[in-house]
Amino acid sequence: MRVNLPVLPDEYHFPADVTLVSKTDLKGRILYANPAFIKVSGFSREELLGQPHNLVRHPDMPEEAFRDMWETISAGQPWSAPVKNRRKDGRYYWVIANVTPLVENGRPIGYMSVRTWASPEQIAQAEALYATMRREETQGKLVHRLQAGEPLPTGWRGVLAAIGRRSPVSRLQVLCGSACLASCALGAWATPATGGAALPVLAALAGSVAVGLAAAARLNSTLIHPFQEMITAANRMAAGDLTQQIPVRRGLAGRFARALRQLNVNLAAIVSDVRQNVERVRVAANEIATGSSELSVRTEAQAGSVEKTAASMEEITGTVRQTSDRARQAASLVREAQDATERSSEEMARLEATMHAISQSSLRIGQIIEDIDGISFQTNLLALNAAVEAARAGEQGRGFAVVAGEVRALAQRTLNAASEIKRLAEESGARVAEGEQQVAATASTMQQAVERVGEANSLIGEISIAATEQLQGISQVNEAVNHLDGITQHNAAMVEQLAASATGLHGQAEALTESVSVFRLGKARLTQPDAVQLRKQMKQAATASAAA
Repeated sequence: MRVNLPVLPDEYHFPADVTLVSKTDLKGRILYANPAFIKVSGFSREELLGQPHNLVRHPDMPEEAFRDMWETISAGQPWSAPVKNRRKDGRYYWVIANVTPLVENGRPIGYMSVRTWASPEQIAQAEALYATMRREETQGKLVHRLQAGEPLPTGWRGVLAAIGRRSPVSRLQVLCGSACLASCALGAWATPATGGAALPVLAALAGSVAVGLAAAARLNSTLIHPFQEMITAANRMAAGDLTQQIPVRRGLAGRFARALRQLNVNLAAIVSDVRQNVERVRVAANEIATGSSELSVRTEAQAGSVEKTAASMEEITGTVRQTSDRARQAASLVREAQDATERSSEEMARLEATMHAISQSSLRIGQIIEDIDGISFQTNLLALNAAVEAARAGEQGRGFAVVAGEVRALAQRTLNAASEIKRLAEESGARVAEGEQQVAATASTMQQAVERVGEANSLIGEISIAATEQLQGISQVNEAVNHLDGITQHNAAMVEQLAASATGLHGQAEALTESVSVFRLGKARLTQPDAVQLRKQMKQAATASAAA
């Protein structure tokens, strides 16, 4: 017997309304396990399917229990008894196991096990019985045995119980046979002693035995055999075969058969409706799962786009903030340039005034030079007249003539110098006039520059204000995009949950479809998966899940 270790002394409790269901092939390999069984066993679905059902066997269970179970279900009969199972983590749990053969063309093709909650009283009785059986198995003297999950009494109680387990007809036949043997023995003993007086009594007794045998045969044909047929039909119903036609007879057995047939018809109708609804749910769940998967992909793509948009908005916000800062810096620089230009304009105005004053001074110098020129001319004329007069005076005027010559030479030099100064003054005046014009033009240009700088300052101020407003607007847009990104991420998470729920719903619908597939409503063969292939598929699924 397989021994699963380790085991822990802790019991695992599950609710009383939970039912554990599994299906196996003829070798006891698990082909189906409902979610409740998977949860209570502690194994995963991949670890159970395709594996022997004794994977959950507890070492405290005696071999006699499983011998009796296999003997009973191999004969096509249901088996029920308390069973102690082991979880994957080593803890144990008790169930009332109900094992029913799945029949195809009159022969078992697999088994269905329905396990329910076991009460504390049932557990206590089973623990005491199984402990005794294990002790007897260890000693090699098995006294306590099971039949169809029920313990067999020992001693003379066991003999009576063995007779009681026989069919009513068999029990009546045994009773009549025993009475017949007793009558024969009594006749053989009493006839010589009574001289034949006891023969009428023996004849009456023999007639009673014959009547009893006839009554037993009648009882078998009218009541026992029909009830055995109905028991067989009920067992087939328990195995999920709802295709049978239960024969109906007269009398009490007939009424019971009609009730059983009506139960079969009603159950078939319910299972048919459930199967159709489950198929609709399965199709809808598959569509929901597919749609949720596509929606999840699109939502993920949208989330990625929104995230990229948020990142771009962050970059744009940074750029606009930098532009706004630079616009403020440019406005500050332009204001400084405007101030410098205005100061330059003021300096140019003062320079223009200075140049005008220089121009006026140049004009005044020209007038003075003209006066000097006139004086030199007059002095020259006077010196010339003096020379003429000195010549007339003769010897007395010679010295005066020399002085007059010197004065005339000096006047000529003064005239020449005045002419040169006049020329230079005229040139300076021209230069000053030209400079005044240039200063005036420069002043006009500086004024235009001041005006342009003022306009530029106004424009840059407007740009700075617009950039600030744009920054505020983009910040609001960025905040909205971030909020949208958060909502999209939340929606993506919800869509993932929806997809997981839809996948779970689809899996539950598939499991429910597999659960109701045990019921046969038509003549189609009851198909079952191959345990070896199923085990390979589960290993591949477990490997893929671990890799993911």
